[in-house]
Amino acid sequence: MSMVKNGKLGSIILWGPPGCGKTTLSRLLAKEANCTFKELSATSSGINDVRAVFEEAKGLLAITGKKTVLFLDEIHRFNKAQQDIFLPYIEQGQIQMIGATTENPSFKLTGALISRCRVLTLERLTDEDVQEIIVGAIGRVSHQRDAADVNPFDDSDLLYSKDSTQPMSSQEGCRFSSFPHITDRVLSSIVSLSTGDARIALSLLELVLCTNNIKEDDLIASLRRSVSTSYDRTGDSRYDMISALHKSVRGSQGSAAMYWLARMLTAGEDPVYIARRMVVCASEDIGLADIQALPLAVAVLHACQQIGMPECRINLAHLVAYLSEAPKSTRAYEAYKRAEEAVKLDPSLPVPMAVRNAPTLLMKELGYSEGYKYNPNYVHPVHNEYLPLPLRQEKLLKDEGDISDKVWDEEALLFWEKECNGGHCWSGRPSE
Repeated sequence: MSMVKNGKLGSIILWGPPGCGKTTLSRLLAKEANCTFKELSATSSGINDVRAVFEEAKGLLAITGKKTVLFLDEIHRFNKAQQDIFLPYIEQGQIQMIGATTENPSFKLTGALISRCRVLTLERLTDEDVQEIIVGAIGRVSHQRDAADVNPFDDSDLLYSKDSTQPMSSQEGCRFSSFPHITDRVLSSIVSLSTGDARIALSLLELVLCTNNIKEDDLIASLRRSVSTSYDRTGDSRYDMISALHKSVRGSQGSAAMYWLARMLTAGEDPVYIARRMVVCASEDIGLADIQALPLAVAVLHACQQIGMPECRINLAHLVAYLSEAPKSTRAYEAYKRAEEAVKLDPSLPVPMAVRNAPTLLMKELGYSEGYKYNPNYVHPVHNEYLPLPLRQEKLLKDEGDISDKVWDEEALLFWEKECNGGHCWSGRPSE
């Protein structure tokens, strides 16, 4: 804020969900820093539009000394070659850029651009935040409803006075004299359906304000039908939720796993995508502890491909419940990772002669398969050299019950005992 007051805003990337206030915050920052504000959207503007702003900003700075803030919405829509145009102007201080994105900048923006900007993460608005915005908007509309030339939903001037943003509890149940049909239930429904998006909240409020002579239940039902679920099958939310589902299964939290499954399917996620992840989970997390997990997961994947929604949701629920309650073992998964690391250290280690195949006489004369003991011929265990010499002492596949590479975290265990075990000690604690 000290930099802003001195007019040195710098270049910023605002990363946050839709409707959390990225555009409004950018306008306020530019105003506070006493800078000229230019606004473009990467969805409708091209490089030529950006260059025009840069040249104008360069001239304005030279003539008046006043800096320009370029707000570029949806900056992730520019490809990496297009993003490079910003670099020289930002470096020379001819422009102060604020880029807004709903996508992870690490994946969508170039490293060169990120290194020249500060990335600020904005959180989704809380229910209290959305409620304050709605109550403030109702207060404005109540005072301006008779002014036909004023648009109360013009978000370019969406600044509320303190008197119009009192919390719901101080509004006598939030029943407004000018709009008696906006009851507590209606207001709560708007807050809930907006899921932290101020734009959705104001759009729903606008629908309510334009509605007359409709029952409360019918009004709420209409609001619910007018809102699409907040889920992007190509964005971060998809990967966040599949990660939450996988980790819930891994943690044997069946209720949480079922919630994330329902959340994704209700939002329209492809059930095959979920089933594929559960096939991976069956081997990665359950593994050798329950050898029936993988066949069940593959069967559910096949069911999803053949049956489809809505019926295959039952198959997925069956699988998720089973995997959540199944015992867990990462022995096979961890063994492969150790083997992979050993291979990367030296991928050219020779196969021991004893375990090489010898289909020709020449190979036999060269010592291929010499000394190999064919296990089925013996009534007792026999030894062969199966690994290259440098790895013969390595134990890549740990024995069942081997906890030599596991971590004991007393603080984490105490927290689990408190939150998940009713305050009782874990049965696996060693006896004193």
